Amino acid sequence: MRAFWILFAVTLVSGRAETIFHAGPAKVSLLELYTSEGCSSCPPAESWLSRLNSDSRLWKEIVPVAFHVDYWDNLGWKDRFSKREYTSRQQSYSASWGTSSVYTPGFVLDGQEWKGWFAGEPLPDRAGGAVGTLEIRVDNGIAKISFSGNTKEKAVDVHAVPLAMNVSSEVRAGENRGRKLAHSFVALDLVTTRLTGRDGIFFGELPLNAPEAAALAVWVTPTGSLTPLQAAGGLIK
Repeated sequence: MRAFWILFAVTLVSGRAETIFHAGPAKVSLLELYTSEGCSSCPPAESWLSRLNSDSRLWKEIVPVAFHVDYWDNLGWKDRFSKREYTSRQQSYSASWGTSSVYTPGFVLDGQEWKGWFAGEPLPDRAGGAVGTLEIRVDNGIAKISFSGNTKEKAVDVHAVPLAMNVSSEVRAGENRGRKLAHSFVALDLVTTRLTGRDGIFFGELPLNAPEAAALAVWVTPTGSLTPLQAAGGLIK
């Protein structure tokens, strides 16, 4: 099989040293958690996700992202990390699975609903063959992307999420009133652009601005699909 290469250079904050992330050619999984500070069932799921900070598979096999949805915001507590677009993303997943409901905490692994956490199951081993290499260069303000490889896709999208790490909130109302909630891998934004190109070689640029970001998650999908081809990420210097 022909090699599958991706080059992604990102600028988040001026003045920071360049950081380079690599993933692949073996599959790296995207793990999404849909959560809310207004949901009393969510803190255990977020604590579990935060423990990936000390997991040897972090960034090498697993790229975690916690999307805070907004449908709890009118029930007593406004989650400062919530965005309507994250709710819409979860709803799109639900529709693709043939269901009409969404819930928190909810896990999605490589585009598929994963309920193993509720049964105390470990993350499944998603290791597979070579699917591509993703390289991310974090430098000084703009994302320059090149993507090439053994793919039949005519159009490819890249998605970038700046992440807050090791942050907390004092919740003063709602189901978690009186609790101090700790978070990691928190989505601060979701930026998507379509890459241009042909014959398996694609290029593009993606501006980002998240001065409070401590890490970055990036993945590529066929255009119009929620299923990631490859993911990468890491801490920002």
